[in-house]
Amino acid sequence: MVTRITFSVDRSHAVKDQGEGKYMSDKPYQDKSVIVTGASSGIGRALALRLADQGAWIELAARDAQRLDVLAAECCQRGGKAIAVPTDVTDEAQCKVLIERAVAEFGRLDVLINNAGIGATGLLEELPDLTLFKRVMDVNFFGTLHCTYYAVKHLKQTQGRLVNISSMAGKSPLPYNSNYNASKYAVHGFSDSLRMELAQAGVSVTLICPYWVVTEFHERLMDKNGTPRGPQGRAVYNQKTMTADQCAAITLKAAARRKREVLMGPGWTAVWLRIIAPGLADKITIEMVLKPVVRRAKKAQSTG
Repeated sequence: MVTRITFSVDRSHAVKDQGEGKYMSDKPYQDKSVIVTGASSGIGRALALRLADQGAWIELAARDAQRLDVLAAECCQRGGKAIAVPTDVTDEAQCKVLIERAVAEFGRLDVLINNAGIGATGLLEELPDLTLFKRVMDVNFFGTLHCTYYAVKHLKQTQGRLVNISSMAGKSPLPYNSNYNASKYAVHGFSDSLRMELAQAGVSVTLICPYWVVTEFHERLMDKNGTPRGPQGRAVYNQKTMTADQCAAITLKAAARRKREVLMGPGWTAVWLRIIAPGLADKITIEMVLKPVVRRAKKAQSTG
């Protein structure tokens, strides 16, 4: 099959095609059973609402039970079916229950969206121990692994879709984020390997790599001691930053068309630059990405 480079909803977001049919329904998720982890806020919440608008059957997973209940009610009001299943994706047993509950409730599993994620910043040598580093790996990588492991046999029965929400950090890393970068690189390798394993079964694996997206992520981003940044964390965003709803729209369209990858923001430019001139890519990352973010964060801290 010839691999094509196409473009998604926003032409600044390059999409690498895994193969798609000629016909695409206006509501490709109608009456489809979908699990969304990390659904209580941000991209996960936006995904759930868009799926509900299409009449999907959604199982919502996150640790915040109260938020999930509110979201489930909103999804039902918008035309979907929804159940809230509080889940800590670092707990393998809970992930097993999550998958089994979806199949029991809806009769099958068509789509698994692994979206749950956390992050922490700081120099590796300044971490008091490796607890926080391992926590990030547990949520971002092992959380994806746990859910996927128990979902695969069900996805094979429906020739379903696996969607892993990663990050551009899995392609073009930032300094002071070694734990987050490592977790996302692991998700990338896992996704690319699994895609080949599942190809003959008709299960697609779509890897989504957002750039900066306006969510609560940076409010919850932890420092080296595990303390969240709080409201001032939003200072990293600006007026041009993509919204969670925009990210969700691109994600669902790509998954419906069984795309291989979606790279947002600088996307393929960053990837190719890191291949042909890695030293230059490092300098550009620090000067054009990291330093402006740090400046905005310090300004917010001084005026907060």
